[in-house]
Amino acid sequence: MMDWVQGPLMPFLALAWPLLMAGLMVLPPLRDRALMLLPLAPLPGLMLALMPLTDTATEVPILLLGVRLETDPTALALLGMTAALWLAAGLYAVAYMKAPRKPAIFSGFWCLTLTGNLGVFLAADAVTFYVAFAAVSLAAYFLVVHDGTAEALRASRIYIIMAVLGEAMLLIGFVLMMAQAETLLIAEMRHGLTDPMLGNGQRQLIVALLIAGFGIKAGLMPLHLWLPLAHPAAPTAASAVLSGAIVKAGLIGLIRFLPEGDAITGPVLLALGLAGAYAAVILGVLQSRIKAVLAYSTVSQMSLMLAVVGAGLAVAGGSGPEIAGYYGVHHGFAKGALFLAVGWIPLLGGAARWAALALVAVLCASVAGWPLTGGALAKAAIKPAFPAPLVMAVTATGITTTLLLVRYLYLLARSPAKSAAGLGARTMGLTVMGTGFAALVVPWALWGVHDPRGPAYLMQPDTLMAGAWPVTVGLVLAGLVGWQQNRLEQRPRVPEGDLIVPLERTIGTLMSGISGLAETIIGRNRPASDTAAEPLQPARQAAQALETQVQRWPMAGVILVGLMAGLAWLVLR
Repeated sequence: MMDWVQGPLMPFLALAWPLLMAGLMVLPPLRDRALMLLPLAPLPGLMLALMPLTDTATEVPILLLGVRLETDPTALALLGMTAALWLAAGLYAVAYMKAPRKPAIFSGFWCLTLTGNLGVFLAADAVTFYVAFAAVSLAAYFLVVHDGTAEALRASRIYIIMAVLGEAMLLIGFVLMMAQAETLLIAEMRHGLTDPMLGNGQRQLIVALLIAGFGIKAGLMPLHLWLPLAHPAAPTAASAVLSGAIVKAGLIGLIRFLPEGDAITGPVLLALGLAGAYAAVILGVLQSRIKAVLAYSTVSQMSLMLAVVGAGLAVAGGSGPEIAGYYGVHHGFAKGALFLAVGWIPLLGGAARWAALALVAVLCASVAGWPLTGGALAKAAIKPAFPAPLVMAVTATGITTTLLLVRYLYLLARSPAKSAAGLGARTMGLTVMGTGFAALVVPWALWGVHDPRGPAYLMQPDTLMAGAWPVTVGLVLAGLVGWQQNRLEQRPRVPEGDLIVPLERTIGTLMSGISGLAETIIGRNRPASDTAAEPLQPARQAAQALETQVQRWPMAGVILVGLMAGLAWLVLR
């Protein structure tokens, strides 16, 4: 073991290895072959999730302000899912992206995003967590913008704006928490929010900043606006990790930082989550593109997870946060498989295509909670966290989930055929089947860890019925909705990103008005000769160049990380 790493080495290697790979991919010998290395990047993280550790803490004092990494059952479950999904998506990318634009850039930022994604599950101090969160947020920009189309540029622009806004809110919240707790350790910072000496107004401000900052990443409505735009624009492999793994950074943030027993925070998050679980479905069924439908499905499912977190936080010692992590493991595998299927199904024909669609239909049934599937176990696990009057509302989400995923299956079945080499299609198929199998089986393996009720509970008639009737009702409603829509000459549609469209128009109109007003004022005060203004031109051009660079590259995140370290040092010195 290296002297400057105190404790188990594997947690450090899980982050150092993909970070090292990100740096190596810029070397000339590896640039053209960088894509082939993607499946190797998550292997140490996957090994860490599968190996038993007697010591759960690792410290690296010489990095940042002292890196501290810790593992617990919730973190390891999400870490294992995340590493496995990135492995599958990496294999998929090798088979699917035969001639990507700038493979070294895509692969380098892929590994950097992976590093941050794994880091948020392991970080035990606020600075390490923030750096990891910034990495997963900002590096993912390059995955969204990769194709370089007008759609990708618009989606990535909105994504990075919202990502930086989220980081800014978290930065303020973290600094306020550190000032109160006088420590960088997340557990103690969280406990500091329950200190009676902390003013109620300051506590509510910190909690609001945390919910907003993490809610953007998790896709909590109405902060979800980037999701329906980024998923269709990104390459399919990137969409899979965006939806299955990257959004879990917001989930683990809320689990780690929000205090228990808060009479306001828990109910507010519970209400927002349940409302979002239903509202996202309404928007999703009105979409016409497959990945947009899946994006709204992710918003719905993540909202339900955040409702579980809220239900658990409403009472001291509640199990909601840990159970939300269990639900997140199933969702990550299942949603990753459904996204990967979007690129695989069109390559198949005849009986193979129908067999693949049947496999995908089973995964959809699992997400909806059909009895004895992994999704049914996840739904059964989260229900005890809710107050009794809301259990039926949670069960009924199976109806809306079924409606949305029937829409997905319909669009997937109608997707036009494409040609591909046999080996590439087989590799893609193996990744879909592997992640799909994990979605069905892993919840069974983890059931005893996260729920004290034995397997016999899952076989009880009431439990089976609670999983079957929502899916059945959803299928009937889907048939009725489809029949009704076929009678309409013009079907209703909601643009991808929903609220972002009127918001863009409003901001555009406002900026045009401000620009016009400024031009009017400048015109009135302009001297007869512009000679006097010439000395200001170099400064103006320099400012415009700096602004262009900040807009072109996500520099704001780097600046915020520096501010975070500086402010933390000032607070704690």
